[in-house]
Parts: sequence; structure tokens; C-alpha cells
Amino acid sequence: MNRDIYQEPLVSRYTSKAMQELFSERFKFTHWRKCWIALAEAQHELGLAAVTEEMINELKANVDNINFDVAIEKEKEIRHDVMAHVFAYGRQCPLAEPIIHLGATSQFVVCNTDLMVQKLALGLIKQSLLRVIQNLATFSLQQKATATLGYTHYQPAQPTTVGKRNTLYIQDLIMDLEYIEHLEKQIKARGAKGTVGTQATFIELFNGDHEKVRELDRRVAEKLHFDNVFSVTGQTYPRKLDMKTSETLAGIGSSAHKFAVDLRLLSNLKVQEEPFASKQVGSSAMAYKRNPMRSERMTGLARKLMGLPANFGATAANQWFERTLDDSAIRRMDIAQAFLLTDAILKLYINITNDMVVYPKQIEKYLREELPFMATEKILMACVERGESRQEMHEIIREYSVEAGAAVKNHGVANDLLQRLGNDDRVPFGQKELDDLLGNYQEFTGRAAEQTEEYLQEEVQPLLEKHKDALSGDIDSTLTV
Repeated sequence: MNRDIYQEPLVSRYTSKAMQELFSERFKFTHWRKCWIALAEAQHELGLAAVTEEMINELKANVDNINFDVAIEKEKEIRHDVMAHVFAYGRQCPLAEPIIHLGATSQFVVCNTDLMVQKLALGLIKQSLLRVIQNLATFSLQQKATATLGYTHYQPAQPTTVGKRNTLYIQDLIMDLEYIEHLEKQIKARGAKGTVGTQATFIELFNGDHEKVRELDRRVAEKLHFDNVFSVTGQTYPRKLDMKTSETLAGIGSSAHKFAVDLRLLSNLKVQEEPFASKQVGSSAMAYKRNPMRSERMTGLARKLMGLPANFGATAANQWFERTLDDSAIRRMDIAQAFLLTDAILKLYINITNDMVVYPKQIEKYLREELPFMATEKILMACVERGESRQEMHEIIREYSVEAGAAVKNHGVANDLLQRLGNDDRVPFGQKELDDLLGNYQEFTGRAAEQTEEYLQEEVQPLLEKHKDALSGDIDSTLTV
């Protein structure tokens, strides 16, 4: 690492080696060469006499042997990266030099390679997403019946279970997975389309044979391992696809952000935490602190990711007619960043969900403090069963709830709502009967445990079984710092 120049933190600190390699210079320029080989092979197969088997063999022999220095020097001279690499490749392949890039425009290699990279990168994202879902499913099943305080507006509401809450995160991620699978079908090869997408140069090469030109397009796509090719393009593949890709990845960022913020709030309540390493330092000044630094990092990275679709939308909207070059510089940064950010976020998500910690006694403390308020609906219904007016009982319970809540807040005393109700002759229950109505806080979780188990069995496990091959390999979730 060169310590004297800026280093991209996504690469130096946060992302997996597999994702970094996909967006490397070596991968890009190797696949430019693979595009030129695919074009030459297809042209040869379709009878173009200028392209010989010996030329193709020479190209193949040098596909990985990239002379970077030659290309860099040539680009300084001509200020065109594609033609610089055509020149460098031609230096290594003197026999094939005349037919490298024959009939193509720069975007033949740039777009097709970008699409190959994105296709493979989505595969890595999908694999990581599935691992997070698997981790959360395991955790949800373990905690399916662990009652905990539920919140609306970040105010105590009704009990739920830890497992049920985590199924909500799973459901978000499964929606993200479905969007990825839809997006995978939208990624097609740009193919061999020519300068403005009309294939004019290829029609000329094949002496007006439209069927051969159509077949050339199809064969090039197939050789580059695409199932389909865009039927029509301008000079580039449609930048609308970049917009939809960024929106899909930003959706993962949104899901992760929701989880990370919730975990940060739970950490403050001391009821649930991310893993904390034995030697980890929470604060330089406060030695006791256990800051949720992984969740905080997830939040920050997700915020960046969620902001990227605006750039892609603006780029797609500003492609005048067949293409303008203002898409080039921003895409060099933002496409890589969108995938690297998503990779970094999911790496953190996997790491956190591998070993989350729950504190049942702290959970019980909050439940018992709030349970009298939560039992008011049950008490109200019981009063109606005893023949009392619902409206009158609602008002009595409301008044005492407000008084008890004010006492807790203003004087720091325990919640005495049940005592207040039990001392009022208008309420048809004494203190002991009210305590009995309160019962076990587990009874207030409704079907949370059952919902959790049903959801996992009926929706999540079949999904994980369907993708078991993707889950069989190792995924790098080791954090650098």
C-alpha cells in the first residue's frame, strides 16, 4: 500500500477480496480482450475471410498477458483508453493486430465487460444476502418465544418476541432477493451493435447479409456467457439498467440500515447487542463502553449507498439521443462503489448476525415496568364482561394511566397503575384480581412465536433449500478493522 496517496476505504478497510477483484483493472482489461476474442471467433465462424484461426489462437495466447505499461504510455499520447489497449494487444499479437476490434466501437468492450462484471457481482451479493437470511432465520428460531417489549414511535406498545422482530428483517431481505432475481433477468449482453447501435459496420463487413449480422450479435453474447442480448441499443447498453441496478442495491442498503439502527437502539437499552471482541476498545476515554461500532458502520455505509440512485437516474435522463460521454467518469466511480458498498454492508451484516447477544433479564425488567399499561386493554374487556360500560371504564383507565405515567416520569417511582385501579370502587375488580388478570407477560405476545415458526417453515426454509448451493461455499465476513 502506498501511504503517500489517498486510498479508497472501501478497498483498504471494508470489502471482500472477491468483490475487489471483479472491479480491478486486471479483470476489466482481461475481459476487454475476451470481448475481442469473442468477436473475432464469431466473425471467423460466420465466414469473414479476414479473420483466421491462427489470429484467434494468437489472441487467446495473450489474453491474460496484459502489457499494462505499453497501454498506459499509449493512452497518455492518444487520450483514449480503448484504443490504447487495442494498440498494446496488437503489439503482443502482430498477426492478429489488423483484425482486433474489427467493426466495433469502444462501447463494444466497455459495455459488454461492465455487464459481465455486474452479472458476477450480483452473484456475490446474492450469496451474501442469502447468508444473512440464513443467520437471521437461525436466530429467529432460537428466540421465537423470547418475549420482549414492542415499540411504536419508539414508545412502549405491546410485547412481541425477539424472534418475531427478526423475521421482519428477513422479510425485507427476501424482497431484496426477489428484486435481484428480477434484475438478473434484465442483464443482457450489449452484443455487437456498432457505433450508434445500427450495426452498419458489420453489415458492410458481411456484404449486406442481415442474418449473419444478427447471428454475429447472438454468438458474441453466447461466447461471453450471456443468455440474452439487448435487441436494440444506442452506442451503449441502456443506462436505465444502471438506474434499476442502483435502486436494487440501495434497497439492500435500506434494509440493512433499518436493522443496524434498531440494533443500536437495542444496544442502548442493553437488551440485545452485536458481538463484542474480547480485546475490542469501545472508547478512548470511557473504558467501560461497548459501542455498537459495526452497526454504526453499517448505517454510514448504507446512507452512502442509498444516495447513489440519484446519480444514476440523472445519468440515464441525460443520455442525449444515442449517447453522451458525461456518463463515463461518474460511472467509473459509482458502479464500483454501489457494488463495493453493498458488499461491505452485507459483510458486516453476516458478521453481526453470526453471534448476536440477547439479555433476557434486562428484557424482563422493561416488560414488567410497562406491563400494567399494556394490560389495560385486557382489563377493559374484562370490565365489559362484568357488565360495565366500555366508555366509562375506558375513561377511568385512561385517567389513572396518565396519573401513573406522570408519577413514573416526575418522581421516578414504580408503576402503580393496578393499585390505583384496585382502589377505585367503580372498577369491578380488586387488587388481587387485577394482578391475576395481568398474569404472565408471555401471554401478551399473541401469536408471535407461532407466526415466527410458521414463517420460517413455510417461506424461509424453502427459499434457503432452493439456494443451498449458493450457501455451501465460504463467504468472507472477516472484518479488517
